[in-house]
Amino acid sequence: MASSNPFIYGEIVAAGAFADRDEEYHRLTEDLRAGQKVFLISPRRYGKSSLIRRALDSLARERVITVSVTVAGSSSYVGFLEAYAQALIAAETPIARFRQWAGELMRSMRPEITVDPGGSDRPGAPSLSLSFPTVRTSRDAGRLAAEVFALPGRIAAARKRPVAIALDEFQTIASFDEGSVEEALRAAVQQQRDVGYVFAGSEPSLMDRMISPRRPFYKAGPVMRLQKIDPADFAEWLEARFAKSGLRAESGLGAAIVDLADNVPYDVQRLAHETWDDVKAAGRKAVGVDDLHATLSRILRQQGIVFEESWQRLTLAQRGVLRALVLEGGEELLSADVRQRHRLAGASSVQSSLAALIREDIVMRDGSRYMLTDSLYREWIARKTF
Repeated sequence: MASSNPFIYGEIVAAGAFADRDEEYHRLTEDLRAGQKVFLISPRRYGKSSLIRRALDSLARERVITVSVTVAGSSSYVGFLEAYAQALIAAETPIARFRQWAGELMRSMRPEITVDPGGSDRPGAPSLSLSFPTVRTSRDAGRLAAEVFALPGRIAAARKRPVAIALDEFQTIASFDEGSVEEALRAAVQQQRDVGYVFAGSEPSLMDRMISPRRPFYKAGPVMRLQKIDPADFAEWLEARFAKSGLRAESGLGAAIVDLADNVPYDVQRLAHETWDDVKAAGRKAVGVDDLHATLSRILRQQGIVFEESWQRLTLAQRGVLRALVLEGGEELLSADVRQRHRLAGASSVQSSLAALIREDIVMRDGSRYMLTDSLYREWIARKTF
């Protein structure tokens, strides 16, 4: 039987394909088991969602009731409350009992429940949806929020089992109902001793503001910040995964992948995955740095139109700053020397361009350093722009 690609990207990574993060995994699992309210802050593409899934899967094996909701998946406050209530009530609940269980838990706001016997998303399997069509005003939404946010504690008490909840892309919640949702949620969760929460966000600056003084979640629980994986450990892990799948990795391949991907876990997995595919398709048994660069060139050709369109949408000032960022490794971009070398405008103009690039999710901060969120876009800029 042909071996399958051992590198996964673009989806939640299962434990077997998960690189490192053992310390973070154990800490997060222990905190959730203890009913802590954890704030997990991570730049995009660092494996935050996969880490959360690994922790929840572990707790589920201990009979902890687990619930995961992506806040950014909702377009409104009421939409979020509906999605959250549905996920909570559906947790380990047979569809046949969902309506009864919802009635027992929802004490004042009665949901409208629709059961589709055929299941539009999974033909042949039943599915359900929950909504609150009578909620029309902000006052109605406030009453609904109090009811929904109390659900985890009620579920833990009714089933006599602990609950662990993940609210991913949590920074989005600040945009709902002019931010009052933070106060309502904090008031509820601080009363729930048998419920662990992980409030996870991939926009560090927004998450930091949410846990700052004079905000409801200030000192509400421990803060975890995902850092980059040790590059030497990551390189060793990559080469071991190649070997386990039947491909002998030449010395230095792992380090080259980590370096090209700027040690961003998503990009590391992507480059390794695509290189593995190309070498396997060629029918070879060994993989080296030359193969990696051949794969990188192929991907850049395929993605060229996408990168070109992104580049064209930028202002001339933003293009100049972005190219300087790539060539200077993201360091000292405001210095007179760098600005003169790359013909940039004044420091305030550079700062404005960087702020705009961060808002567009093209650039992110890594300590004092700026870096592109997509390492392949960085390579395209270095090779194709002037």
